[in-house]
Amino acid sequence: MTALRKINTFYNLILHYEVDVTILIYFDYAATTPIDSDALKVWVDASQQFYGNSSSLHDCGSQSAKLLDVSRQQLAALLHVEKEHVIFTSGGSESNVLAIDTLLASKHPHKNHILVSQAEHASIYQYVEKLKNNGYHITYLEHLQDGTIDLNYLETQLSEQTCLIIVQHVNSETGVVQPIENIRTLLHNRDIFLHVDCVQSFAKLPLQSISRACDSMAISSHKVYGPKGVGAVIFPNKHKLKPALPNVTHEYGFRAGTVNVPGIAAFVTAATKLANQLDQELARISTLRTQFIELLQESNVLFEVIESKRSQLPHILALTCSGLQGQYIMIELNRRGLAISTGSACQIDKQEPSKMMLAMGKTIEEAHQLIRLSFGKMTTEADVKKLAENFVQAVVQ
Repeated sequence: MTALRKINTFYNLILHYEVDVTILIYFDYAATTPIDSDALKVWVDASQQFYGNSSSLHDCGSQSAKLLDVSRQQLAALLHVEKEHVIFTSGGSESNVLAIDTLLASKHPHKNHILVSQAEHASIYQYVEKLKNNGYHITYLEHLQDGTIDLNYLETQLSEQTCLIIVQHVNSETGVVQPIENIRTLLHNRDIFLHVDCVQSFAKLPLQSISRACDSMAISSHKVYGPKGVGAVIFPNKHKLKPALPNVTHEYGFRAGTVNVPGIAAFVTAATKLANQLDQELARISTLRTQFIELLQESNVLFEVIESKRSQLPHILALTCSGLQGQYIMIELNRRGLAISTGSACQIDKQEPSKMMLAMGKTIEEAHQLIRLSFGKMTTEADVKKLAENFVQAVVQ
């Protein structure tokens, strides 16, 4: 079979692939979101009309470069930073790694101590383990019982060798919001960088104060109804930083590779639309969250909501049911047409206990009981009622 025939056969298989049309009611928005209709249109149109390489000198390239510049300006305006501070990437994980690499390339050469919270996203946790093998001294920060970082412990761990602190703004498993501005206060007059993973909070919480407090922040498109494969790292103090790789020409010298202009345009379209609805969505989703908890309280189900007394993103609701593993409830609800999660999507295949639950002092058994429900802009009151009804049936059967 020739290569062309193989391609045509594969193409025909895709065209005639039979998809199970069973519609799940979706409660896993913290894992990923469906693409927004306006963002999808921009993505398709830009792919067809702005296909030139934005670095090329001909008119096709110039047109793509203009669309890229407009998109960068718009995203910068959302975060109250300069457009030169925005570096586009392939997603949140790359943004985290690129930010850390850049900050470490810019640190004092004799500093080798990194502080990181115990409940970071896998992209950070795995990369920090690599840094440990490369000679960096890693300290994992302690958490209070509500999941927030113990600031007193953090302060005791700061030393002359500390070069970097890494913190996830909103925990992806529980929605707990970390006190980023308080952490920055502890770093006053200290030569220590602060990286913040804002993948879960971008366009859902105001981030202007975070962009002022940090040295880098990571965001992702597919968490805000944009296409997958796009993200950004923000360097509010870029003028103080050195690129991790030499002689790079793309993205102000900070990130190599052809820039995904159509994906970026769609990302910024979706993010702008969501950010413009931020206050209304916060109020609406808070109401839905409360309604679900009240419906469970009216039943005979014994459950515990994992809450923070300080601050929590309402979009994520973490809870446990005594004696039942989260995976069992997830499978039962999936069988009933409802999609939920047991934690971070990037770790779900490993079935490890929740890092955040362990950091909060929970037992391994309790950590395995974690259930994560995450609400989004398509979630309705009817969806919440159906979830509660089926949740009770799955637990008490």
